Amino acid sequence: MATTYNNLYLDTRARLRKAGVEAAQLEAREILCFATGKTKEQLVRDMPLYASGDLEGQVEALVQRRLAGEPVAYIVGEWEFYGLPLDISSEVLIPRSDTEVLAERGILKAKAAGEGARVLDLCAGSGCVGLAIAAHAPQCRVVLGELSEGALRVCKQNVRRNGLNARVTCLSVDAMEPPASTLWDFDVIVCNPPYIPSGDIEGLDVSVRDYEPLMALDGGPDGLDFYRFIAAKWKSAIRLGGSLLFEVGVGQAQDVEEILSQNGFEQIQTTADTQGIWRVVEGTINQ
Repeated sequence: MATTYNNLYLDTRARLRKAGVEAAQLEAREILCFATGKTKEQLVRDMPLYASGDLEGQVEALVQRRLAGEPVAYIVGEWEFYGLPLDISSEVLIPRSDTEVLAERGILKAKAAGEGARVLDLCAGSGCVGLAIAAHAPQCRVVLGELSEGALRVCKQNVRRNGLNARVTCLSVDAMEPPASTLWDFDVIVCNPPYIPSGDIEGLDVSVRDYEPLMALDGGPDGLDFYRFIAAKWKSAIRLGGSLLFEVGVGQAQDVEEILSQNGFEQIQTTADTQGIWRVVEGTINQ
């Protein structure tokens, strides 16, 4: 019996919900848009129409992949962050809404730095944070620094996709090496580094542990390796009055505040995400 797009959507949503997928409604819509090649608006318009048997088979295959644990962003190859459409591959972490706080703080800092402000997104991944800053602080220039070749490819695609080539550059950068002499005089460095303690990786949700890049997750024995190194060694790349902004994991804010303080950062402040979790720790270099 033929089924409508609407029934297909409702069935997909119900199955995802039953499997414990929190954002079942959003994910069901993403899967249907991807399978049909329609925009969200077109899908809503066509909900009463009948779907072909082929399409039902395609949706079934995609749902099976999701139920096996594969994140929907990897299945459809894109995700939205801070209003920007981004290409996503399994070479990069999927942008989380928690990280929008880092983008928001970065935008405020970049705007405050004024015309020609220089911003570095270190451990850039998909480039989501740096691109959000470039899009919303049009007077600034942004460098996306990333070590993984696969992630750098995704960064470049996203710069093009969002028409930001004129102001955003992608560079191969190892955050755990001191900055090259060419990387200096930044007004703002934003960084969402790997921060999961090595021993906790095994206990992560299957969708993270088995699909997202380990290199972007493992922060060393206590999860703080990158914070220690970057706060100590990348200070030289920040101009006087410039700021370093970190995303941190649950329960890490106090330790990271301490690390910034030990390395001479001042005006240290912490901002919570929408769930009330302390998520961004930042400090300024004044001398």
